[in-house]
Amino acid sequence: MKKLAITEGLLFVMGDEGLSPIDIATLLEIGEDEGKALLETLATNLNNQDRGLTLKKLGNKYKLTTKPEHIDYYQKLVESDINNNLSQAALETLAIVAYNQPATRLQVNDIRGVDSGQIIRKLVNRGFLEEAGRSDLLGKPFLYITTNQFLDYFNLSNLDELPEVDFNLNEEDIETDLYTTKYQED
Repeated sequence: MKKLAITEGLLFVMGDEGLSPIDIATLLEIGEDEGKALLETLATNLNNQDRGLTLKKLGNKYKLTTKPEHIDYYQKLVESDINNNLSQAALETLAIVAYNQPATRLQVNDIRGVDSGQIIRKLVNRGFLEEAGRSDLLGKPFLYITTNQFLDYFNLSNLDELPEVDFNLNEEDIETDLYTTKYQED
């Protein structure tokens, strides 16, 4: 088992949430000391090689981040028209915020079922979302709302023009057994 490669992949998947040495040890079914050693080795490898990522320890969590010396290129990417299309994840995130605004990142995560921090940052950078204060929830997370650029992009005058959505679906409506519904014998 390539524990170092798996550790790097796990950190990538966790994104902004990061992982602690205990998390790594639990996931890889190894001791905590070996988990710490893997993280230290990965940090050394990333810093000693000509790589675009680095490993930062913030609190007790380790997170993959981009190297600060490349910031000019990242800024150019955000400001460029290279990736003008919105991904499925970005569209889902925009819809959640539009229908539930103001919304926190954790609320978006709960609805999508995955971490949306990176997508929210991208949408803020592209001008589709903006911070609208802080929630009264524990930790005072940022509240996000859609912007006029969001309205322009989707050719809407205001949020009242969003399509009606039935949020009261039953579990039966959501779960569909495609095999039995499509291939039932007559």
